[in-house]
Amino acid sequence: MKSVIKNAKSVDEAVAAALAELNVTEDMVTVEVLEEGKKGFLGLAGRDASVRVTVNEESADADEGKEAVLSAAPADTADGDSPIEIAENFLKQILASMELEADLSIQSGDDNTVEIDITGDDMGILIGRRGETLSALQYLTSLAVNRRTEDYYRIVLDTENYKKRREETLKRLAKKLAGNAVRYRRNVTLEAMSPYERRVIHSELQNDPMVTTYSTGEEPNRKVVIVYKGGK
Repeated sequence: MKSVIKNAKSVDEAVAAALAELNVTEDMVTVEVLEEGKKGFLGLAGRDASVRVTVNEESADADEGKEAVLSAAPADTADGDSPIEIAENFLKQILASMELEADLSIQSGDDNTVEIDITGDDMGILIGRRGETLSALQYLTSLAVNRRTEDYYRIVLDTENYKKRREETLKRLAKKLAGNAVRYRRNVTLEAMSPYERRVIHSELQNDPMVTTYSTGEEPNRKVVIVYKGGK
């Protein structure tokens, strides 16, 4: 498993540096604090904090899972009349090709939304790094459904409540890094994120009186920057 050791003035800064180098998020790693760090007298001769950050095994396997989803996608979907039937048959083909046993719970809303929850073992493979595999599978399912229906249907795919957990993780990260921006009076640039993840960060901090946010860079490497507004 991939790991790095980073030193910085605080544990938070050391972890942030490690996450940036590994290109992962905090929910994908195990953090071991090697040294808490200590401030010297009058800020002199202090001791840096040191951490070892290790990518979890399921995260290390994420890219393999994404490739499996893309290669397993059939050229044509199985027969089905309704959007639910089309989505169900399509996903069953992919799961079978990946040799994954899973159950599908599918609900259709009044606003042409089809919500699909996948349950089973080894669902980490379907989630992938930062949810990339799950997003790819959702996109493919949407294509399969909407090319065979007259109306447009919005496909929402989830497993193990990942999206809600990911949103809560992003909100905590936003608050934490906003606190760092204020504490150290400097801007903080986050790792590259999907449009959905960036929206979560922007929304969480939009009413914060001490910071503001904006996005920079080109897709797929577009990042959120948390800007310290100044003041006391």
